[in-house]
Amino acid sequence: MYKHFLKPILFRFNPETAHNILFSGLSFLRHVPFAKQIIRAFYRRNTPSLEREVFGINFPNPVGLAGGLDKNGEFYNDMANFGFGFVEIGSLTPKPQDGNPKPRCFRVPGDKAIINRFGINNKGVRNAVEHLKKVRPEVIVAANISKNSTSINEDAAKDYETSFALLYDFVDMFVVNVSCPNVVGLTALQDITFLSDIVDRLLDLRMYHDEYRPVLLKVSPDLSKEQLDEIIDYCLRSGIDGIVAGNTTRSRDGLNSISKEKIEEIGNGGLSGAPVHKKNLELVRYVHTKSDGKLPIIGVGGIMTPEQAKDMMDAGASLVEIYSGFIYEGPALIKKILKHLEQTNKQLK
Repeated sequence: MYKHFLKPILFRFNPETAHNILFSGLSFLRHVPFAKQIIRAFYRRNTPSLEREVFGINFPNPVGLAGGLDKNGEFYNDMANFGFGFVEIGSLTPKPQDGNPKPRCFRVPGDKAIINRFGINNKGVRNAVEHLKKVRPEVIVAANISKNSTSINEDAAKDYETSFALLYDFVDMFVVNVSCPNVVGLTALQDITFLSDIVDRLLDLRMYHDEYRPVLLKVSPDLSKEQLDEIIDYCLRSGIDGIVAGNTTRSRDGLNSISKEKIEEIGNGGLSGAPVHKKNLELVRYVHTKSDGKLPIIGVGGIMTPEQAKDMMDAGASLVEIYSGFIYEGPALIKKILKHLEQTNKQLK
């Protein structure tokens, strides 16, 4: 129904308007009798054979929603109805921020790609906390946290501390985002000096809580091998629980359906979708190999088919996330991935 009815309608609008229409529809469905049960009957798949413990958390299945879709942490239960095993909300910043000027998101349907420069627009971490208090999560929730655009890098650790402290009692795990290419200076926080200051503070702060919340680091596929080696070494020494590999890329490799002039007209921003799959797959494989499998990995980036999800897991990912695949292929993709993973696992036994 999505690919043949809803998607053609949504794709008539610019991506940001389509996003707002979709989530307004989900809000409306909350008040429709039996809508939740019908959605779950269509899309959810019970997969006990795919349950797994990662980071000390029991995941009902290994397929999650990547950060960026539920920006404000208001639709995690709606997303769970489609069968996700976990949902990453955010990125969230201490203060609300509007992000970059519009237009700031562009589809490239011929390549099943998206270019965005949202600039981490969100309503702020306190809004998310209020919603989490009001609506109890029915799914594992990971909070993706970042700094405000107006905060200088030397003070960035304070922003991460603020969001971490406010969210700690209401989510299951954290993703530290220092790799979004759409905020000026943010990717510089992947430098080990800045990174260690941020992460060390969060890990110290975690010690004052009774409950243990895993802390993961989201890294960019644009990092050099030398930078990655430094980060992996730091993660193994510091106590970071895992890696989210990767993020959008500044590269435009793989965009074959539009001209160079059109690419230049769109301008800067992070590329996601099918063209980034190979790059992020190699990132997962590199992190897994370099860490000797000691760092659990969430593989994300360009997963558009069940086979690509399996490739991510074969490369070393313990869990996977989708975003652009959800936009282009629809919510049925989750069920298809789970079915494929079940079938391939049976064949191996």
